Amino acid sequence: MKSKAIVLNRQGGPEVLEYVEIDVPQPGAGQVQMRHKAIGVNFIDNYVRSGLYPVPGGFPYIAGKEGAGEIIALGEGVTDFQIGDRVAYPGTDGAYCEIRNIAVKDLVKIPDDIALETAAAMMMKGMTAEYLLNRTYKVGPETVLLFHAAAGGVGLIAGQWAKALGATVIGTAGGPEKVALALKHGYDHVIDYRSDNFADRVRELTGGKGVDVVYDSIGKDAFPASLDCLKPRGLWVAFGSSSGPVEAFNLSVLAQRGSLFATRPTIFSYIRDRKELDDSAAALFSVVRSNKVVINIHQTYPLAGAAKAQADLENRKTSGTTLLIP
Repeated sequence: MKSKAIVLNRQGGPEVLEYVEIDVPQPGAGQVQMRHKAIGVNFIDNYVRSGLYPVPGGFPYIAGKEGAGEIIALGEGVTDFQIGDRVAYPGTDGAYCEIRNIAVKDLVKIPDDIALETAAAMMMKGMTAEYLLNRTYKVGPETVLLFHAAAGGVGLIAGQWAKALGATVIGTAGGPEKVALALKHGYDHVIDYRSDNFADRVRELTGGKGVDVVYDSIGKDAFPASLDCLKPRGLWVAFGSSSGPVEAFNLSVLAQRGSLFATRPTIFSYIRDRKELDDSAAALFSVVRSNKVVINIHQTYPLAGAAKAQADLENRKTSGTTLLIP
């Protein structure tokens, strides 16, 4: 079967993303073949394309790690899924295409009352918010937190979810429009990092105490100021590096700021097996279906426009979730 796809043959700028036709074989044992309805665009896609992260499996590489659609063929031994099932996945390479084969161990079924476009928009970002708030640091009514990139895809989900958990939620965003957007999605306070020193503002907002946890997907531009926002024994969660990676630093920096903790989590460590994947997806579906979290699809591009989608994401021209539509 033929399929259009976005393929990398080398790393570099958005221009290295090639829109080509590929052959898709019949699904193998333990696989299904699915037709994408929508594909999520995430910063990790940019990291792989740019060279910040290695290309999994080498070249040629089909970009992307998140999508949703319907099963159109079954491989040998597949019994838990059927043709016509609505499915989605977070974190599996090869998403930027019309049709693909994928192992059933990586798939989850989508409830009938959740649209496929919504599923594609929320799986990786929503399950990232799930593990950050429920497992990396257990957020509850006593928690005061800071979430960078509050108007981004993960940030808008996390703000609503954290507020539903009863936390005091502080965010950062760039510019008045993004500040206003984040304030509508769970945040009690949003700091415009373009005009304010966010560490000073966090101290003001917390009466000098600092926050329990900082969720940082920015990286280089937010360090070490993120550490200055934490109370003693607080936790710095560095889960991305949209501005570039944080340079190596002496661990004494953590001691000097109050015996701080630091972690560099990834979603893949939190969905290691079937149970973790299903539990995380179930928690996400539950909070979305309860209307405590609304998924925002703010930008859509045709599959052939993947280069522009990644460039806009990289240049901070987007908010909420970005989708590619095959």
